[in-house]
Amino acid sequence: MIEPLRISFSVPGTPEKTFDLWTAQTSTWWPKTHTVSAHPDVEVVIEPGVGGRIYERTPNGEQHDWGQVTLWEPPNRIAYLWHLRQDRADATDVEITFTATDPDATTVTIEHRGWERLGSRGPERRQANEHGWSGLLPHFRTAADAASR
Repeated sequence: MIEPLRISFSVPGTPEKTFDLWTAQTSTWWPKTHTVSAHPDVEVVIEPGVGGRIYERTPNGEQHDWGQVTLWEPPNRIAYLWHLRQDRADATDVEITFTATDPDATTVTIEHRGWERLGSRGPERRQANEHGWSGLLPHFRTAADAASR
């Protein structure tokens, strides 16, 4: 088994606001460099509910699938298959929990797993995703800080 990536951090805001920022306002904080098209006006969509698609849509309507929601428990938890820039058959699993830690603070815990499904490519993909998360999450933290003001 390849060790899952586990990341935990706190942001200002309730779990409801934090879950909404992650799922419904993704385009406001997701960096365009972390998309397939890298278009400056790309929209990132997480369709609510189990089975919802995760994808990007360019202004001309081009769509690129990134994943599919496998668990939808607002405002506490979401899980999805994740295959950004990969074939769906090579999807990994992401689970994110949003836990109130103060009246107006939330701990976000991410577990990204399923690397062993990729065989010999698993360790390399895990490392690439570890780098990806470290580039992505500062954008989310900044958006959560701005939303709390």
